[in-house]
Amino acid sequence: MAPLALRPVLLLAALLALGEGVPEPENMLPGCPDIVLRSEWRGLPSRCLRPLNLPVEYVVISHTAGQPCFSPQECEQQMRNIQNYHMQTLGWCDIAYNFLIGEDGLIYEGRGWSIKGDHSGPTWNPISLGISFMGNFMNREPSPRALRAAQNLLRCGQMHSVFLPQYMIKGHRDVQRTASPGDMLYNKLQTWPHYRE
Repeated sequence: MAPLALRPVLLLAALLALGEGVPEPENMLPGCPDIVLRSEWRGLPSRCLRPLNLPVEYVVISHTAGQPCFSPQECEQQMRNIQNYHMQTLGWCDIAYNFLIGEDGLIYEGRGWSIKGDHSGPTWNPISLGISFMGNFMNREPSPRALRAAQNLLRCGQMHSVFLPQYMIKGHRDVQRTASPGDMLYNKLQTWPHYRE
């Protein structure tokens, strides 16, 4: 049975799958870091209906390979840019990732905890949560506060049983042919608990 805190989110996903119009999911879980909600970064309405089957065994960490953002205003604009590219150019139902991390140290809601992402291909999307760092981390690490934000988000997911107890963190390049999440971020990920190549 789903943890009590996630039941409203799962119910919402089920209603969406039935085509019922309901408000956006509330992805703020008790005891977890604040998340900049879609309404706050002024995201377009999601057209995604497929729920993510929780708990998941994997978390896939990527980078957007685009411009970094260092303030909430820049990061909110970057979220809109990424969402526009994913929806208007690539034709996806929403921004690809479940959550994104800005160099401002904030966590931005993408598809949230309970909706399947489009971040790592058809094999991995249904079994993993996708977290992407905004920017390109081939030649530099994300800011310390961005790294802390990601680790706090992972602790939150673990605390609320979004992940299986022995979940595994993967770099994007571990599951697809890509340079993501960038050499420097990938090196950092390999030192984190739960990382498995």
